[in-house]
Amino acid sequence: MVLPADGHVHSEWSWDAYVGSMERTCARAVELGLPAVAFTEHVDFTPWPLRAEVLDEEHLFLMDYVGEDGLLVPPPFDADGYLECVQRCRDLFPALRIITGVELGEPHRHGERAAALLAGGAFDRVLGSLHCLPIGDGFAEPPHHFQHRPPAEVVRDYLAEIPRLVAGSAVFTVLAHVDYAVRYWPEQAGPFDPYAFEGEFRHALRALAGGGRVLEVNTGGPLQPEIVRWWGEEGGEAVTFGSDAHSPQALARGFAQAVAMVEAHGFRPGRHPHDTWFRPGR
Repeated sequence: MVLPADGHVHSEWSWDAYVGSMERTCARAVELGLPAVAFTEHVDFTPWPLRAEVLDEEHLFLMDYVGEDGLLVPPPFDADGYLECVQRCRDLFPALRIITGVELGEPHRHGERAAALLAGGAFDRVLGSLHCLPIGDGFAEPPHHFQHRPPAEVVRDYLAEIPRLVAGSAVFTVLAHVDYAVRYWPEQAGPFDPYAFEGEFRHALRALAGGGRVLEVNTGGPLQPEIVRWWGEEGGEAVTFGSDAHSPQALARGFAQAVAMVEAHGFRPGRHPHDTWFRPGR
């Protein structure tokens, strides 16, 4: 099987990818036979609360970004350094298509800052992400919400925010991990049942399709075949694949299973290996 391009990858230029390496990721892509890789580095503007006791040893480095108020403030993105590194890797790996990109967190809440970053037109792919939801006077990631609120309520609020994200920002073309909140579904709540949230998923996907966006099939968490089926039924025309890798070893993880699932729901490769996948006849 020829794997598709990995359209959602992080390197050392993402503030939370402390073991990331663009050069080693490119070497891994060549080893796997990927046609292309998109380095969509994190650009986050929303601060959120974080405590050391909720982190495993591997992620304690995140506390370096936490201030006295307990809020994690993501550092600025070094766009110039990133683009220089991309060019160096393109010179080192001429047979690999290297796509520039960013993953914008909550771009509908940070329109001016997102527009300023993108004004130079240096990025081939822009992902939109929803990482934080409102809580009190601030924002927090799903793990914080799940600690203080009923799990089903958190997922419903997350999915209700997707249409606001689409309506409030035109700068992104691909929505990353529509099921991001599900990654943190608490074990004590029992197995996650996507059908319990079918209406909310369909509403979010319908808004995404109506906005002419692309749905990412993200393999960073458990695959949800139902979401791909609902995407097609709600008018979705295209998908991309993204590992959400923060290390070279995670590149294209789970892609064989994801490709089989997407094909089973009627999506097919584009003309070029790095293209999005479409539903024929749409």
